[in-house]
Amino acid sequence: MDNPPQKHHMLPVWFFIGVVLIIYGVMIFAQGIYQISHPVGTVLEDLHPAVWWGALMAVVGVVFVQKNRRPVG
Repeated sequence: MDNPPQKHHMLPVWFFIGVVLIIYGVMIFAQGIYQISHPVGTVLEDLHPAVWWGALMAVVGVVFVQKNRRPVG
């Protein structure tokens, strides 16, 4: 019963960059939601940039992870 050697697939660095973007994006998004409920009185208060940038970073991170995940099989 010979077992063929297993192929080892390395994950590209873009996968890990995607994971970091997801983590930072969620943190920034949560901080932006907190700022909505506790306004600080800045000029950009009405635009809520932390919410927009956090959501954008998380979405880009998900795209990176999906495109660079380990192939199944």
